[in-house]
Amino acid sequence: MAKNEEQEQPLISHLVELRNRLLKVVLSVLLVFLAMTPFANEIYSFLAKPLMQFLPENTSMVAIDVVSPFLTPFKLVLVAAIFIAIPVILYQFWAFVAPGLYAHEKRMIAPLLVASTLLFALGMVFAYFVVFPLVFGFLTSAVPEGVSVMTDIAKYLDFVLTMFFAFGMAFEVPIVTIVLVWVGVFTPQQLAEKRPYIIVGAFIVGMFLTPPDAISQTLLAVPIWLLFETGLLFSRLFVRKSGQRRLGSD
Repeated sequence: MAKNEEQEQPLISHLVELRNRLLKVVLSVLLVFLAMTPFANEIYSFLAKPLMQFLPENTSMVAIDVVSPFLTPFKLVLVAAIFIAIPVILYQFWAFVAPGLYAHEKRMIAPLLVASTLLFALGMVFAYFVVFPLVFGFLTSAVPEGVSVMTDIAKYLDFVLTMFFAFGMAFEVPIVTIVLVWVGVFTPQQLAEKRPYIIVGAFIVGMFLTPPDAISQTLLAVPIWLLFETGLLFSRLFVRKSGQRRLGSD
């Protein structure tokens, strides 16, 4: 009976710690959301600039649903608050799992968490400043004669968030490459041999995520390939350091 109570006690303490850390995550997101709420319309206007600059004169975006002018900017602010609070979220995750990790795992996971966050943000920045002007420039120029471009603000937000997520995930290629080598699924040499397939796959991804023109597809495919090469380089350095560490311990 005493042994069962001893086994239940660590489980309860872990659940309590998990609850407390989740509450801190929710509180951090809520605080950022409340701080950004007064500027919700300005933030949406900034997000809409890549499309607005290509709309014909005397046209604008529209709100089809009755509550869209109110809810859409707040939806954007909520998503932005979650992203801004990612450092806090990652810290709480790290603080929860770190006690159960080995020393070499701690040395590896912390930089990966930071790098993955920065790469995801870089993917969003790339989408906003490079891809969106190309996408919206192409789409507005392809409008048939007699058709007015009047995009719904809610549908525009959904499209932009989808693109942000897609490009953010695409920029995680170096992290995926390093993790595949770290867990032993592939060696750097095996990944290097798959380079032709990676390049073809990058162009296929670009074909699905960008308009049907070679320029925008290339602008996504080339960064994915370069990011793969970056991840491959760091994975080789990781393997080299791991080998040196094992030789030193022997």
